[in-house]
Amino acid sequence: MKKFIIRRLALSVVILFFVTFIIYSIERCLPSSFVETKARTMSEKPGAKPYNELVDELNAAYGLDKTIIPGYFHWASQAIRGEFGDSWEWNQPVTEKFGEVIWYSFAVGVIAFILQVGIAVPLGILAARKQYSKIDYGVTIFALIGISLPSFFFATLLKYVFSIKLGWFDLYGVVGRMHEQLSPIGQILDIAKHLVLPIATLLIVQMGSLMRYTRTNMLEVLNADYIRTARAKGLPESRVINYHAFRNTLIPIITILANQLPGLFSGALITETLFQIPGIGYTSYQCLTKGDIPFTMFYMTFIAFLTLMGTLLADILYAVVDPRVRVN
Repeated sequence: MKKFIIRRLALSVVILFFVTFIIYSIERCLPSSFVETKARTMSEKPGAKPYNELVDELNAAYGLDKTIIPGYFHWASQAIRGEFGDSWEWNQPVTEKFGEVIWYSFAVGVIAFILQVGIAVPLGILAARKQYSKIDYGVTIFALIGISLPSFFFATLLKYVFSIKLGWFDLYGVVGRMHEQLSPIGQILDIAKHLVLPIATLLIVQMGSLMRYTRTNMLEVLNADYIRTARAKGLPESRVINYHAFRNTLIPIITILANQLPGLFSGALITETLFQIPGIGYTSYQCLTKGDIPFTMFYMTFIAFLTLMGTLLADILYAVVDPRVRVN
């Protein structure tokens, strides 16, 4: 196992190198950038330098006067030391801005993740145990709706019903207008109230695939010979389902959950943008539209790193939950 982890980590470093190089190359080839916008604004002021001269000066200041390959290695040499530069959009260090906005995304992602596992897995097992029943059809329809329809549809629908029609929640933001006048407990409840609809949106979208995978794999396991043998030996149905059957459905579930690891920290770009939650997803969207290369590079690198770690964690957990799987 130790050698396997070391090999996978070494391979992850190589993959991360090529991923970040591709991202950097794409960023450098974008048709517009923050530098050009800033130079255009500065050139319109009285007595300012010409636009082209300002662009050259800003490119030199930000290290964009180099070609892509030297520019990438200059960025990578700083990134290895944890120096990702200053955000052009926010005028502060990238890591500092990241630390300010990550907690909103993390809170929404973790709560949605816990609710997803706690609801989708039991419903998938229940649907498999009662195949072709009304419960099974209901779970299947709900899962297909969650898989088929996009998050912006659910977000718009929830806002229309619960914010516009019923007036239970605010349309945007994470705090109300009277937030500062509330007590500490009231402020926490105010934030929690604003996060209900974003969490519900993520929950509906993410539950569908997990319910379908759980149901499908549980049906396959329940028809296996060893399950019939366990029942023939007189074991309680709860032990047959929860111990013998469920354990063998964990591998596909682990695959899905491990692939969702980046989402716990990287934020939900569409959902956060629609609800204007100042998380990492909404912040990265603003930086992408403004051509903020330093922050975008850090965000993309962070997501790539989490994806690689999620894949490695899934491979390790395979051998933990299923003794038949051996790591070579």
